[in-house]
Amino acid sequence: MTGATAQGVALGAGALLLTAVLLVWRPSARSAARLLALQGAALAVLVLTLGLAEGDAELVAVAGLVLAVKALLVPWAIASTSARLPAGTTPGRSPGAGLLWAAVLTTVAFVASRPIVAASGETGGAVPVGLSLVLIGFLVMLGRRDALAQLVGFVVVDNGIATVAFLTTGGVPLVVELGVTLDVVLVVLILRILVHRIQDTFGGTDLVDLQELAD
Repeated sequence: MTGATAQGVALGAGALLLTAVLLVWRPSARSAARLLALQGAALAVLVLTLGLAEGDAELVAVAGLVLAVKALLVPWAIASTSARLPAGTTPGRSPGAGLLWAAVLTTVAFVASRPIVAASGETGGAVPVGLSLVLIGFLVMLGRRDALAQLVGFVVVDNGIATVAFLTTGGVPLVVELGVTLDVVLVVLILRILVHRIQDTFGGTDLVDLQELAD
């Protein structure tokens, strides 16, 4: 792996982890959309770097697809949804506690992924970042009661899984990535509609309100 490739992978991986941590620190819905856009762009940079390093035109095309969907379409869907919600932060644990949990989960990811890093190629050193995103995404989903936060956490988990896949398999075929991306877009759109319905029915997106349906 050349120096330029190593720098590109490090830059993309660092930006991915930074945006994930900032999502825990800044829990407002509006800032989440901007951070997810940056996270999607970082993932696209990572894939583009791998594609250029391997001379794989298909992987470069996948990078364009990742940029369009994860850095533009999905953040737009979340931003347009958050525009209908009251300003403020989503209910859940404090940002300080969230950052502490994010640090713990990141440490766990780096320790648990040592066998994967050892068995992977030159880009395997960035695999722990992908696992960290998966764990932090679940932290966002479990730590907040807001329906939109569940959507944000799902997107972070998906970005983490995609990161691990690209780094450990030498790239995902365009057809496979297209199918997975369409599934993600479909889930995001369905959850977006669900958030709108919860907002219209209960005047908010706190999932605790859904307990009324069991009464």
